[in-house]
Amino acid sequence: MIVAVSGAGGRMGSLVAETIRDASDLELGPLYDPGHIGDAVAGQVIDADPAKLASADVVVEFTEPGVVMANLDRWRSLGLHAVVGTSGFDRDRLEAVREAWGEGPPNLLVVPNFSIGAVLMMRLAEIAAPHFAAAEVIELHHDRKVDAPSGTAIATAERISRAADQTRTVESAELIPGARGASVAGVPVHAVRLPGLVAHQQVLFGGTGETLTIRHDTTDRTAFMPGVLAAIRAVENLEDPVTVGLDAVLGI
Repeated sequence: MIVAVSGAGGRMGSLVAETIRDASDLELGPLYDPGHIGDAVAGQVIDADPAKLASADVVVEFTEPGVVMANLDRWRSLGLHAVVGTSGFDRDRLEAVREAWGEGPPNLLVVPNFSIGAVLMMRLAEIAAPHFAAAEVIELHHDRKVDAPSGTAIATAERISRAADQTRTVESAELIPGARGASVAGVPVHAVRLPGLVAHQQVLFGGTGETLTIRHDTTDRTAFMPGVLAAIRAVENLEDPVTVGLDAVLGI
């Protein structure tokens, strides 16, 4: 299987390219990134011609929210299966990409978080939601992350909301707008950006006389690579043309 990387010049994109190169059952294909033309990554030179990706079977997309939709249109037109790690896919954007992608083939797999531990965190939060009166999400990332809240936080809040009604009356008034965080499907989400962090998230549940905290910490970006490889190997065999999350891949 030949695997191309879009956004190969970024921190995650370059690590993904190196991981694919080192996988015995995969072949690293063209590297695409208009912002890093000519840079060398994983022994190859980054190009800016999207047509060159036509030689691949799968493209891994690690770019930015502002360009990802246009890129997906390109990969769809080339008949490429796509694995997307770009953040920012809220409910509205997912509906838009489902409509644009169509019935397939090829297949599209959108992954809010490639960490297997983070996937389990989201699933555990979904299980806990019906048993508590309320929930809030705190996500913490490095200060070079381009968006807030994170795709993982958005996906977590939406899964909690679908699993249980988390709306409630809070007596505290915001003295400064935004102090209570952003509402995502009725669940408050708080985003922290600090140097020294990688990717971290807490889901806090409250009920009568008790609380529950589910926390996941990523201390190194290599934690995402087993999930990336699993997604690449599975995308062409997924039943639905557009799938969200690693759950279907991992059988969770």
